[in-house]
Amino acid sequence: MLQSFRNRSDYPFWFEVAPLLLTTAILMVQFFIFKDYTPHVPLIIGICITGLFMSLKGRKWIDMEHNMYRVMKVALPTMVIIMCVGMVIASWIAAGTVPTILDFGLGMLSPRIFLPATCILATVVSLATGTSWGTVGTVGLAIMGIAQALGVPEYWAAGAVVSGAFFGDKMSPLSDTTNLTPAVAGTDLWSHIRSMLTNTIPAYALTLIIYTWVGMDYGTDGGMGSLEMREAIQNTVQSNFQLGWVTLIPPVVVITMGFRKYSVMGTLCTGVFIGALIAVFYQGVSLDKISGILMNGYTATTGQEYVDKLLTKGGILNMGWVITMMFLSLAFVGVLEAYGTFHAILLKINKVISSRFSLVLTSAGSVLTVGMVAGEVYTSLVLPGRLMKSKYAEMGYDRSILSRTIEDWGTLVSPLIPWNNGGAFVTSTLGISAFLYAPFALFCWLSPLIGLIYAALGWFTPLDPKGPQKIEEEEMEDIADEVQDYMV
Repeated sequence: MLQSFRNRSDYPFWFEVAPLLLTTAILMVQFFIFKDYTPHVPLIIGICITGLFMSLKGRKWIDMEHNMYRVMKVALPTMVIIMCVGMVIASWIAAGTVPTILDFGLGMLSPRIFLPATCILATVVSLATGTSWGTVGTVGLAIMGIAQALGVPEYWAAGAVVSGAFFGDKMSPLSDTTNLTPAVAGTDLWSHIRSMLTNTIPAYALTLIIYTWVGMDYGTDGGMGSLEMREAIQNTVQSNFQLGWVTLIPPVVVITMGFRKYSVMGTLCTGVFIGALIAVFYQGVSLDKISGILMNGYTATTGQEYVDKLLTKGGILNMGWVITMMFLSLAFVGVLEAYGTFHAILLKINKVISSRFSLVLTSAGSVLTVGMVAGEVYTSLVLPGRLMKSKYAEMGYDRSILSRTIEDWGTLVSPLIPWNNGGAFVTSTLGISAFLYAPFALFCWLSPLIGLIYAALGWFTPLDPKGPQKIEEEEMEDIADEVQDYMV
């Protein structure tokens, strides 16, 4: 009986998705019952479960393992960028860059304009540099300190930072995701950006309006926003760091290099190098300590508990949680792909798509599902894009609709999922759970929802000038190679 089951050419749908469903159930138990938001061990269990199901099909573990390693290659460029961001955070604190921004913000920002000003500042920096993570790890880190002193709840502050930072990641021509998404969807960069403007502009405007309205409630000082608290924080950073325009050289250089379209890795490494020089020659950090700071992060010893907690950040090793999570997430995607789960889901998807709205809704659902299961933003962009682009061609819709949809539901939703690499990075950097700030990162969910409304109403969903096209089903190419081709 088992032999006949192994020799089947097709399997029931429940059997094809069983490893995915079982692993998802284990993750939910881990998150909501055990209150442990680390997905690493459940993903390892999921890989083993998939291997057992592979054996029921008569397939070899080594074949699954080879595909797992192939897909894990996706994480290599991102892993390097994450390590660079860790060094940027540590070096910019040591250089006095983050303390200067913190001191300046406390002196200039008022509670009433704090939320919209934060969102706009994060947007400008992210658009210029093309990296949401770099923005969160530097400007965002200082913003959280300012929010605490002004009496603005940390979940609102984190939401505003995330909204602005991931706006730039979505719209900047320098962003890796903005370049990757149209490539896998079968359109070009500028068509992709023009298509995104249709829902990005109203979503961003509505976000700023709500932030301004909410900020009115924080117009009077009190509690942590008292003058004494602000002065205490300012006095602490002023007495422990040399502040001034010199400390702002690293972000100015990084933003300039971003505008000139240098690579993300090269730009961040330059920021690290300049920050380290300023730390040594301006802040008086001994040269022999720089390597330790870049590796282990900066440890603040100001004597003020809150400031020490805020400024003890960064370093390569402190990025380890995110990096290992990415590797395991992609490993799980690789084994599911080898097992046949994604192919089975695609066959089901094709049967339910019958209209414009179902096409866009299915695309959004595919991206969201992969983002939640894989926990990795690049896979959530690449895999649904590759799977769905032929369907858009067959139904005669412009594939910029697809690229817009997967960018919205991949890039923007990434920081809202606690176990996704976006949510994990923001949580580890800002020190607040994604479960808390996600409802307040307004732009990140308003833009995707507006896109669905457009699909339902038929607005901004153009047909392909070439008309419906029949495209033969393509074999899935090496995802890792494709991602690396288009990453900055």
